[in-house]
Amino acid sequence: MGRADPASNRRKKRLSFPRRAIPLSLYVHIPWCLRKCPYCDFNSHALLAEGLPLSHHQALPLEAPYLDALCRDLEQELPFVAGREVATFFIGGGTPSLLSCAGLDRLLTSLRDRLPISASAEVTLEANPGAVDVERFAGFKAAGVNRLSLGIQSFNDASLSRLGRIHNRAEAIAAFALARRVGYDNINLDLMFGLPGQDLVGAKADLAAALALAPEHISYYQLGIEPETAFYRRPPQLPDEETCLAMQAQGVAMLAAAGFVQYEVSAYAQPNRQCQHNRNYWEFGDYLGIGAGAHGKITGAEGVRRRAKYQNPRTYIEGIQANGAYLADEEWVSPSDLPVEFMLNALRLVEGVPSALYAERTGLSLSRISDKLALSRTRGWLDPREDRLVATKTGRQFLNNLLELFLPDDADQA
Repeated sequence: MGRADPASNRRKKRLSFPRRAIPLSLYVHIPWCLRKCPYCDFNSHALLAEGLPLSHHQALPLEAPYLDALCRDLEQELPFVAGREVATFFIGGGTPSLLSCAGLDRLLTSLRDRLPISASAEVTLEANPGAVDVERFAGFKAAGVNRLSLGIQSFNDASLSRLGRIHNRAEAIAAFALARRVGYDNINLDLMFGLPGQDLVGAKADLAAALALAPEHISYYQLGIEPETAFYRRPPQLPDEETCLAMQAQGVAMLAAAGFVQYEVSAYAQPNRQCQHNRNYWEFGDYLGIGAGAHGKITGAEGVRRRAKYQNPRTYIEGIQANGAYLADEEWVSPSDLPVEFMLNALRLVEGVPSALYAERTGLSLSRISDKLALSRTRGWLDPREDRLVATKTGRQFLNNLLELFLPDDADQA
């Protein structure tokens, strides 16, 4: 486990956090799904692969001991955030909608009992259209979930089959209708383009189907081939880069025409419907991460600390049951790495962030990277306004090159 000395004199000299509180979010990871999709590189574990029941109508195996572990995990995190109010929850996976209504209610009740919660807290739950029913949706809403994120990915049955999804077009539309029926008025749809066998007409039809449902938020992003996935081992035939760029341009235009505002690289929202939880990530806010494979970032007087939990859910449960061990890694972010970590998040936002946020969230003076900011602006990648850190349109197109300018160099290490 790589650890830096939290009492480092060097860190204390270089970081100076203002008194204004940094927003705090909570992420809870539910690691199981019915089937592992071939493009997925998230920490998810297919029930079928583990010899467990493959039906969302059956109780989620290990639900009770996993919920016990989540509570103990949170209790061990509490000293790092004593007294701080939680502004947003996000329950992700895996397929969190596999949880029973009673299980989710127990989870949210446990969180409320242990943490100060904002009265207006956004509580998001990810759901798979093939693993929901009206009773579950109603039970989740009664437990306190006020925002749903539906993993649609496509409305084309052939594309869904190639992606290994367990639902079809009709089930995706039905799941959205069920959510509306029980009263959800804040729903995100995940939709991908650049799919195997997809052309420009097919991408347009997919997005048109999503827009016809009139959700409040759409996450629209290109399918990527990630290491350690089935698609990486056996790559499918994807549309070429020129076609994908045309799909993206077509999608941006369609979304804008439908009243969606792009506020992040792949996030589009109706007015006042941006995902507040994800905004906190991009604005370099703090977050607790509980559950198998969850990551957290907490800022304290001594700096920024990241913590990661054991990925395997059985190892995670057994470690906590045996001796409270659940931590796979912990490290303090060095001051020289903070600039690129901050920019990696903040510059994803289309409107960027106020320049003052840099000092608030990193404890470092913006003047320390003035030469890098100047070079970014000279190249036309960063907006010339000094009161705001925002990538230009060209900068967003060359975001990786822009971020490289903020990597630590010899002067940062001194």
